[in-house]
Amino acid sequence: MSKNRFSARVTVAAGFLLLCAAPGLTRAQGSPPRPPQTHKASPAARPKNDAQPTDDFAGLKYTDDQKEKIDQIHQDMKSRMDLVVKDEKLSPDQKEAMLEGYRRLERGQVFKLLTPEQQREVRKKISARRAAEQEKKKKPSLPK
Repeated sequence: MSKNRFSARVTVAAGFLLLCAAPGLTRAQGSPPRPPQTHKASPAARPKNDAQPTDDFAGLKYTDDQKEKIDQIHQDMKSRMDLVVKDEKLSPDQKEAMLEGYRRLERGQVFKLLTPEQQREVRKKISARRAAEQEKKKKPSLPK
């Protein structure tokens, strides 16, 4: 059992590294560029177990250059995630682990594109969300 778990983790890590190391492979079938649009909550910004998506980047005003780069990041991650979803060799747990890794990678890349002011605003939203989650956990459920 322990061997299977370990080999599954190694497989996920190897697949993730392979996909990250070879970004040119996923861009080979590129689609024509889309016109820039306002930022919407991407599937990558939605936690799996959360009924309501949280998008810490919502409400930010982006420059045209930022919009273009963010759209490119979303397209790149979507193509990578589609490959993982279609991969029949991966177990559901492995797929979910890789998809979560791509979501984190996407959020990190978008965060790096932001101006220092925008980054501060996102950090404030994250802190507020985490504080609210902690308060929610602290409240004991009342017996019925």
